Amino acid sequence: MNPVLLTSLVILTAACAFAGCSPAPEESASAERLVEADEMFNGRQYAEAGRLFEAIANDAEAAGDASAFVEAASMRARSYLILEDGEAGRRWLDRAAARATESDALGWSRYLGVRGRFEWKDGDNPTATATFRAMFDYCGTHELWSRAIDAAHMVAITGDPEERFEWAEKAIAMAESGELTGWLGPLWNNLGWDYVGVERYDEARDALEKAREYHYMGESDLPKLIADYSVAHVIRLQGRTADAKIAMRDVFDWASRLNDEDVQDAVEWMGFSRWELGEVAVTEGETSVAIQLMSKALSIKP
Repeated sequence: MNPVLLTSLVILTAACAFAGCSPAPEESASAERLVEADEMFNGRQYAEAGRLFEAIANDAEAAGDASAFVEAASMRARSYLILEDGEAGRRWLDRAAARATESDALGWSRYLGVRGRFEWKDGDNPTATATFRAMFDYCGTHELWSRAIDAAHMVAITGDPEERFEWAEKAIAMAESGELTGWLGPLWNNLGWDYVGVERYDEARDALEKAREYHYMGESDLPKLIADYSVAHVIRLQGRTADAKIAMRDVFDWASRLNDEDVQDAVEWMGFSRWELGEVAVTEGETSVAIQLMSKALSIKP
């Protein structure tokens, strides 16, 4: 598995899996704006969401609303992180840390979720895992179920290989019992790719087909396309080359149409699917075709 692609898949699902996970907050101007900013973030409008989180943080600080400040400052940090400006993000995370207290459930849980992601991106998986475990316990105690799922989901990414399946299944069970269906696409997706990583392809396909079912319940095309890509990829790994070729051609055509519509990141999936078609060509002994396809895939600039 291409490690760049695997990282892209994990970051995409981790980022899109409900940034705020906010339970119905107390009615206030800051709370309403946090919901709006979370929706923007979850819609992958990271720059716009980041600016709104910053405005909310500044207003909340001026109003003495510590809880809203910690939530907004934490998410300002996370928006910088996903936009690859970790230095700016860390300054905001430090500001959140200075005001975060365990007595404030919404602020503390949000802060832990972002702190853990910085630790993960720093390559310190053991510390990140400890943070997400603490977040899981804390959110369970305070009945912040969606945030508890987020924590379990992240342990399944940062934890040791032997515990990732356990935590992925724990998150799925919690999401199913709480009927939090919006989580189930990303959760099944990451479990499927974990199975791919250990070459358990039948289980991977089952999980990725589950993920596709839930992604197809949403409105956005790109997660559906990525779900189709994932299933086609594992079909190839199962040795069903002809079926994989048909499915991946459909993915490439769809990515091309979305790119023509200026859908963000569609061009990357043109590259990933073209590379996969090159892998199929290698299996079929069409070396020159494979070289052509893979060269074109590598030439794509996101």
